[in-house]
Amino acid sequence: MRLEGKTALITGAARGIGLEFARAYMAEGAAVVLADIDSEGVRRSAETLGPGAFAIEMDITRQESIDAGFARAIGALGSLDILVNNAALFTAAPIVDIARADYDRVFAVNVAGTFFCLQAAARHMIARGKGGKIINMASQAGRRGEPLVATYCASKAAVISLTQSAGLGLIRHGINVNGIAPGVVDGEHWDGVDAHFARFENRPLGEKKRMVAASVPICRMAKAADLTGMAIFLASAEADYIVAQTYGVDGGNWMA
Repeated sequence: MRLEGKTALITGAARGIGLEFARAYMAEGAAVVLADIDSEGVRRSAETLGPGAFAIEMDITRQESIDAGFARAIGALGSLDILVNNAALFTAAPIVDIARADYDRVFAVNVAGTFFCLQAAARHMIARGKGGKIINMASQAGRRGEPLVATYCASKAAVISLTQSAGLGLIRHGINVNGIAPGVVDGEHWDGVDAHFARFENRPLGEKKRMVAASVPICRMAKAADLTGMAIFLASAEADYIVAQTYGVDGGNWMA
C-alpha cells in the first residue's frame, strides 16, 4: 500500500471529490480526517468509511476555524503527512453582472482558504521536521478564461500560481506542493453549474451538461474516481522529486 502509515487531512470532504479521495487514501493505508463546513454531512461520510476516518467541522474562510480544525485533526491523527486543499465554490455570471460580494465569497474559499490551510499544514510539517505533501485542487478553468466564469477562473488561476510559489518556498523543508487541475467532473454540484448556464445562455436544463460531456476528447465527463490515481501518486513517495507542478486530469480537454 502506497500510503501505509500516513495521515491526511482533506477539506471539502463531506461528498464528491473530497470523499472519494478519502476513500482512496484509506484503501492505500492512510488514516484520514475529513473536514467540511457541513458538520452533519461530513460526520455521516466519515462513518461510512469506518475506522481510520475522522470528521471535523471547518470553515476555511475563518482563521480561528482553520486553527482549531488543524489542532483537532493533528490531535486525532497524531501528526499530519498530507493535506489536500479540495474545498471550493463555483459561480457564474456575465462580467457586467458580477457582484462584489459574490467575488469576495469565491476568493475567500478558493484562494484565501487554500492558502491559509496550506500555511497551517506547512507550519506543522516544518516543526515536525519530516516533510510532507500538499495537494491543491485547481481546475482547467484556471488555465483559460471563460466568458461566464470569470471569478471562478481567476480564483483557480490563483491556486495554480500559489502552488508554484509555495512549492518553491517549501521544498527546502521536504514539503512537496503540487496541484491537480480536473476538467469537468460529474456529480451533484453539476446541477447547480448547469442551472447557471441554463439561465445565462437561455438553454433547457441539462443541455449544457450534455454539450460539455460531448466536447471532452475522451467522450465523457470525469467521475470523482478518475482523479484518485493522481491524488494518490502526488501524496506518495513516488512524487518526491515533483515540485510546484499542476497536473491536468481532464480527458484531454487542455494540453499543457
